Amino acid sequence: MSDLAAAAGAFTAPPRSRLMRRLLRNRLALFGAVALAALVLLSAFGPWFVPYDDQYIDIMHRFAAPLDGPHILGTDPLGRDMLARLMMAGRVSLTVGFAAMVISTAIGVVVGAVAGFYGGWIGTVLMRIVDAMLCFPTIFLLLAIAAFLNADLITITLVIAATAWMEVARLVDGQFRSLRNWDFTTAAVALGASDRWIIFRELVPNAMAPLVVTASLQIARAILLESYISFLGYGIQPPIPTWGNMLKDSQQYLDSAPWLAILPGLAITLAVTSFNFIGDGLRDALDPRLERG
Repeated sequence: MSDLAAAAGAFTAPPRSRLMRRLLRNRLALFGAVALAALVLLSAFGPWFVPYDDQYIDIMHRFAAPLDGPHILGTDPLGRDMLARLMMAGRVSLTVGFAAMVISTAIGVVVGAVAGFYGGWIGTVLMRIVDAMLCFPTIFLLLAIAAFLNADLITITLVIAATAWMEVARLVDGQFRSLRNWDFTTAAVALGASDRWIIFRELVPNAMAPLVVTASLQIARAILLESYISFLGYGIQPPIPTWGNMLKDSQQYLDSAPWLAILPGLAITLAVTSFNFIGDGLRDALDPRLERG
């Protein structure tokens, strides 16, 4: 079955070596990949190499400025090490981003695949549900759901995923409506392949390029949404640190201790920008019209 797509001229991603050459030529995508790798490594392993954990209170060094004293990035109002808290917050925020992306992408792929493959009244009903969900402003829908639920890591991840799958569904629906008319799909039907086989072994792989790009951008979106709701007080609550609730707790100290807001703000900006750069780079590298390598 896998040869049918190539025989019919269906789009396939460029060879891996060509894809890597295209990505390496994109300096912004390369910067995003390096920055993201640094964030992931620091968040995953960094807390093991700092002398303080994120909950340790050094009462003698409250509001210590960065590079002033034993704490490299200073301390918060309770004397907790900002570097340790930023890295632990990175674990939470990046975990929410990746997990929400996986869940929202899975839901969106299933809904979009069914709607795009079968079409008719099934596709119409599913896409009208997607349209109805998209009519609500995401942040208000997210806050309304989060306000009635217990704000822990799993709940916030599921809430963000529940408000992020619609764009994926619409993308997959459009891809499938195009691909189902290609010759390789007709050939698979003529050979007696099941609908499940055609959807997941033929159509989904051929829709993977835009899906990968969308997935990378979904992570950035999930990190931002987690920061929004934590900043507004409906997200994951202290003492568990996230970049969002660190920003919230620093509001009243903007004049006296601006680093309390600047550091988590920079972390959010770097993470979101990196994912956006990677998404743009993948879009260019996977575009079959850009045969540059």
